[in-house]
Amino acid sequence: MSGGHDLLIVGGGPAGLATALHAARAGLDTVIAEPRQAPVDKACGEGLMPGAVRALTALGLDVPGHPVTGIRYIQGSRQVQAAFRHGPGLGARRTDLHDVLHHAVLDAGVPVLPLRVGEVRQDTAGVTVPGTGLRARWLVAADGLHSPVRRSLGLDVRTHGVPRYGLRRHYAVPPWSPYVEVHWGAREEAYVTPLGPRLVGVALLTTRRAPFAAQLETFPELAARLPPEAAVTAVRGSGPLRQRARTRAHGRVLLVGDAAGYIDALTGEGISLALTGAEALVTNLRRGTPSRYEADWRHATRRHRLLTELLVRARQRPALAPHIMPTAARLPRLFTAAVNALA
Repeated sequence: MSGGHDLLIVGGGPAGLATALHAARAGLDTVIAEPRQAPVDKACGEGLMPGAVRALTALGLDVPGHPVTGIRYIQGSRQVQAAFRHGPGLGARRTDLHDVLHHAVLDAGVPVLPLRVGEVRQDTAGVTVPGTGLRARWLVAADGLHSPVRRSLGLDVRTHGVPRYGLRRHYAVPPWSPYVEVHWGAREEAYVTPLGPRLVGVALLTTRRAPFAAQLETFPELAARLPPEAAVTAVRGSGPLRQRARTRAHGRVLLVGDAAGYIDALTGEGISLALTGAEALVTNLRRGTPSRYEADWRHATRRHRLLTELLVRARQRPALAPHIMPTAARLPRLFTAAVNALA
């Protein structure tokens, strides 16, 4: 049996939807399996770096949000900021981003089937999802941080180090800065992203298993700007954040987005990497060079992986962690170069 679709995408988040858009434009018969109803929300910082904005624009998509002009690090009385050199970023609600991508996929004629996929079976000609009747020449696992497809194929790699978690909440207060602010604490960071005229998102990255409110109190000046009565969404969480995959290409199964491996949200590049990976994956399928996808993914993500790994390792070393922010403040040109290296 070799019939079916050209491409079956498991997961209808940004990575899967962007892959579907590229695939449809490449003339591939594509279908998405996603059990959740759109738009799908998720705990994330909601700050799109300029690279992500450019990638969305190249797809012809206009996501509503609040312009972001750079990144600002804050620790006590110290602060340092870097403006983006290659166009603005965007603070955008995850649901708005998902909604725009989802409707673009439907407009492109790609079906989104309300199916949950865990186990897959592949042979030399294609991939089958048992119990669904679905079969495709290629399957893309875009099913997130804790990818069931990745796990079912034995592609998970054990990770080491102290696990980090993400928590996010929104507050109905006017943004006080056009920058994404990163407030550095002893064991956590708070990321403040402007999302609208009267809306900011606050994401906490932390090693502590404690309530959002208790962790926010470790940033008293920030907490004073965010009274509890201004909270307009419930707390969402995700983690552990670090996930490793043995490979991005396993026979006729290709991994993209968070399913392809994830280090940390510290640099805010998740959506940019998902969009870049989606384009690289489909480009290689269109050219008949799927074996090149792994190398292209590694090349496209190398700078991000090196910088993020360096920052996370420093963050988790007691002798180094207190010096990250002071070093950035003493070397503003280096900080600007690092921010724009990923922008």
